[in-house]
Amino acid sequence: MYHSKLGGAMMLSDGREIMGTNRSLAQQLKATLFAGTALPVLLLGLATPAIAQDRGTPDQEDPALASQRVSDIVVTANKREETLQDTPIAVSVVEAQEIERAEIQDLLDLQTLVPSLAIRQGQTSGNTNFFIRGFGNGQNAIGLEPSVGVFIDGVYRSRSAAAISDLPNLERVEVLRGPQSTLFGKNASVGVISVTTRKPSFERGGHIESSFGNYGLHRFEGYVTGPVTNTVAVALGGSLNRRGGYVEDLGTGDRYNERDRWGIRGEILWQPSVDVSFRLIGDYDRIDENCCILTNLVEGPTGASIRALGGRFVSQDPFSYNVSYDIVPSNRIKNYGASLQGDIDVGFGTLTSITAYRRNDVNSQFDADATSLRLFSTNTAQSEIETFTQEVRLQSNGTGKLVDWMIGGFYFDERLKSGNDLFYGVDYRRYLGALLNNPTQVTTFEVFAGVPTGTFAAPGQGISERSNQGNTAWSIFGNIDLHLTDRLTATFGISHIEDRKDVSVTALSTDALAATNLDQLGYTATLRTLLAQRGINLQNPASVGPFVAANPAIYAQVQQQALATALGSANPFNALRALQFFPPFVSFPNAVEDGRSRDNSTDFTARLAYKLTDQLSVYASYATGFKASSWNLSRQSKPTSAILVPGNPVVDPVTRQVLRATPPSPITSAGLYSTNLTPGTRIASPEDAEVYELGIKGTFNSFAFTATVFNQTLKNFQTTVFTQNGFVFANAAKQSTFGVEVDFRWSPLDGLFFTGGATFLDPVYDSFPNFGPGIDISGQQPQGVAKTQFTLGSNYNFSIGNLDAFVRADWQHIGNSPFLDDPNEAATIAAAGYSREQNLVNMSVGIKTARGFGVSLWARNLFDDQYIVFASPALAQAGTINGAPNQPRTFGVTLRRSF
Repeated sequence: MYHSKLGGAMMLSDGREIMGTNRSLAQQLKATLFAGTALPVLLLGLATPAIAQDRGTPDQEDPALASQRVSDIVVTANKREETLQDTPIAVSVVEAQEIERAEIQDLLDLQTLVPSLAIRQGQTSGNTNFFIRGFGNGQNAIGLEPSVGVFIDGVYRSRSAAAISDLPNLERVEVLRGPQSTLFGKNASVGVISVTTRKPSFERGGHIESSFGNYGLHRFEGYVTGPVTNTVAVALGGSLNRRGGYVEDLGTGDRYNERDRWGIRGEILWQPSVDVSFRLIGDYDRIDENCCILTNLVEGPTGASIRALGGRFVSQDPFSYNVSYDIVPSNRIKNYGASLQGDIDVGFGTLTSITAYRRNDVNSQFDADATSLRLFSTNTAQSEIETFTQEVRLQSNGTGKLVDWMIGGFYFDERLKSGNDLFYGVDYRRYLGALLNNPTQVTTFEVFAGVPTGTFAAPGQGISERSNQGNTAWSIFGNIDLHLTDRLTATFGISHIEDRKDVSVTALSTDALAATNLDQLGYTATLRTLLAQRGINLQNPASVGPFVAANPAIYAQVQQQALATALGSANPFNALRALQFFPPFVSFPNAVEDGRSRDNSTDFTARLAYKLTDQLSVYASYATGFKASSWNLSRQSKPTSAILVPGNPVVDPVTRQVLRATPPSPITSAGLYSTNLTPGTRIASPEDAEVYELGIKGTFNSFAFTATVFNQTLKNFQTTVFTQNGFVFANAAKQSTFGVEVDFRWSPLDGLFFTGGATFLDPVYDSFPNFGPGIDISGQQPQGVAKTQFTLGSNYNFSIGNLDAFVRADWQHIGNSPFLDDPNEAATIAAAGYSREQNLVNMSVGIKTARGFGVSLWARNLFDDQYIVFASPALAQAGTINGAPNQPRTFGVTLRRSF
């Protein structure tokens, strides 16, 4: 990370001097890095991992350095090495030892160290979603690509399930806030998370680590590196992370929300000369966990029906961490890949190539109804994703001339297969009878419909869906820094991306009730009643035939009266409409829909940065971002209203006259219409982002700070809306956030550090008139986006004899925010007293010997703060809302040996 010392100043690998360094600082850093001195770091709370501390205390400390307790660090936010002070981007950095000292036991814990970053785990282990400045998506819909790009060692991870692996020997994690499409291309419209691991070393070294804690935690990690020849170095690392579940199933005694994952990673570094290097990485990891639970937050009117049938669920007590399920929630994830990075110094610049292949397989299941009743016998999801990426870039070596530049290209090719099976269980038919307040009502309806008893709501009926998506994208980009003076730099960047998707989705519904034309049955039932009032038996041809022939005008009036009833609120079968969960599906491509999207965008960055002094800089920037169309690959993918006009046909059973024909539309004309089809959306339109930003950064002897003011807007923000049986895609016409971010780091005494930060947001849906039928949520605060975040942290490094010791603590506060965008549902949860507000306190204390042995005691969520992570309407249970409680207090001990 830090490189050669030239002429008394610490230099980056491309020859540029780090501002504010001197010979003594470079000597100390050299002694720290190469003599193995322990590196004291301040482990931050949410808002302040942006500025590094000094790197150790040599035995003979240079007096000139005594007052330099807070120094800068090197980042690669612009895909070239620069100090954070010289990087005019809103970026936060967390280094490996911060993660180590903070005892980050899981990816979800990382958010406590990074400002404006939120990480939420959904209903499966692979459904982990990232949010920056409140923006982000991808939850519960494999076709909805994230707006936050995740890159690990320069390789793009297209889905969160492929980005949640435990990584050994981290070097740093950078979080870039705001659109980054100019340099990072695909799906970076609101920000980027860039993870960098340490390269293999030509000096032998490594570490082994074991953690033990409550809930049966046992976590092991090992890493070893060293030379094979004087030009080849290798590294091998692995981890095993297991922990028992903190949720108990009261019926079976099983434990859920456990951790059970392992991984291995190997690397080869070949450096045949100082100008050429190649890094080959291969990794493989598995997740095999019983996770994750939904529990009842608000009990709707269906709760009584479930209990009446002998079902159990824990009502409105999420923090009991108890559930009653009939299906064990499970996740089986396999993730592996390889990448090759080559860097060649060609004199005037450096040529970089990154080639990568990734494969991610997911199999999961969970209890769809979250009760002990067997309402659904099967709810499984599968996906297979293969991804190939290639990036090539050429950049100047930054030798202090007037211009620094970069040009490059990126290619992306992905093949996705997914499926979902959701079938009714043995209790579902009885459940329908309970909802209808008559156990025999379903049978009565079957008799009237003229179908055998047991036809409707039979076990095993449901829907099975399969989808395929081929996605290719390419982009070219360029960036230029014009050093107008020794303090003023103007930056201009441009990129162009082309994105193509070819999609197919098929779904087979065997739901007999959902395939029934209730308009036709309502007409027939009403007609029977109206004729009976005239003494005519509809089921007796000898009675009805002569009446119709003798009274055509009267019968025509009866027909219209019966039709109006059937199509209106008085239809005697209207109560069944809400129970038609899985109607027939129009698969595509078809004669009307080609299942293709072709998107492109040109994005820009413009920025002015000015160094007021060597320690203080300001910048102003404008940037745009882009995310291509996202296809709904589920059963909720429906033809749009432009090509489908709904309407079931109604035919008079006596005259066979068509009283109501299905309205004409392209879908109908192509012979694709089937009973109960309704229009919807197949696709979420492309998403465009832009941000205006002003920032100031300062690094002084004992104090460092950053402050940012921004106005960020997303047009056609891609999101999902939950219905009673799945997720519908939608676009919010405009969503914006005005925000202020401030963070600081202060070291008043040697070894003592304080950190703090605050984020203030004013998020709003500026325009979202089509959220749902008759629902306009324009002007509303988006769900999950808190208006305030605060942090305060402290760290004290000291010595006990020959032992290095530390004590650290941090507090993280995230304000409350709506759980759901639907205003009625959000109000229901708020009225029940639930909150998303977080107040987490984490602590750790540790010692380390001169020979590399270390032990630390730690606790996360020390005071057992309780909040709800997310909430969602329950499947097939109108009025009921389920949700997920946060992880309770965890604590343990970690033993580590470095060598």
